[in-house]
Amino acid sequence: MRFVLIAAFSVAIASPALAQPTQAQPLVNEEVGVPVFPYDITDRPYEVLGEVKAGVRKATVFSKSPSQDKIYKELWERAQKLGADAVIKAQYGDAHVSAFSWGKANATGTAVRFLPAGSATAAAAPAGSH
Repeated sequence: MRFVLIAAFSVAIASPALAQPTQAQPLVNEEVGVPVFPYDITDRPYEVLGEVKAGVRKATVFSKSPSQDKIYKELWERAQKLGADAVIKAQYGDAHVSAFSWGKANATGTAVRFLPAGSATAAAAPAGSH
């Protein structure tokens, strides 16, 4: 009898922990360490928060052009301010010299927030954009 009570009590304590939904694994681009991707994400629904833009400058004329890591991290910082979970369709060009810079690479991407699994396609995104 004592064993049955202990087992029932253990199950009662453990069941709230077992009933909690599991969180989706955070999405990270392994190459750069941030959730910024040059392609669209099609395996989970999301809502579009808006376009993010970033410009990364060279320190001097002798410095190397900004790396993909640095550019993607800058895009991610801007997307975080919008409450984004990831940046998709990220693009950037070669660094170019201007009157105000030794070299600057401009980048753009789309900030997105993931919807719970099983949600309908985001209303904010145009049809066929996923």
